[in-house]
Amino acid sequence: MSRIGKNPIALPQGVEVKVDGNVVTVKGKLGELTQEIQSGITVKVEDGTITLERPSESKDHRAAHGLYRALINNMVEGVSKGFSKELELVGVGYRASNQGQKLELALGFSHNIVLDLAPEVKVETVSEKGKNPIVKLTSHDKQLVGQVAAKIRSFRRPEPYKGKGIKFVGEVLRRKAGKSA
Repeated sequence: MSRIGKNPIALPQGVEVKVDGNVVTVKGKLGELTQEIQSGITVKVEDGTITLERPSESKDHRAAHGLYRALINNMVEGVSKGFSKELELVGVGYRASNQGQKLELALGFSHNIVLDLAPEVKVETVSEKGKNPIVKLTSHDKQLVGQVAAKIRSFRRPEPYKGKGIKFVGEVLRRKAGKSA
């Protein structure tokens, strides 16, 4: 039995789950998410918990069992609490600002990068004097927040010598010694 797949998912107050054939819909205070489930995996909702079962011990069913349990758990957590990622811009002259859903980044290129974000992702920029600018992304969809954060980070990855670039807050970079060492 899959250790992740066999764990039941507890439903918090105010979260509603509907199973329609092979489509699971989770609705909460922060929004609504849907996930299509592979045929074979059955989803049962009973007295405040969700359980997933698989028909056989085949490799595909074992893999999908834990996967869909994790996806549904992320959906339940997302519509009740939400997810957030913080990115830090490390470098002289690196700036970030936003007007609504447009994020403008100055990353040392000859032009500023303007990124239109999905309406589900809320963006906030924090620029304090003497500190690195921080971009905060929040949403109820974990996959979408991670994808947007990875896209922003890909514009200027942290380099190993000085650590300049866009990094996640709390990320530990592997640093290298320069020529003089």
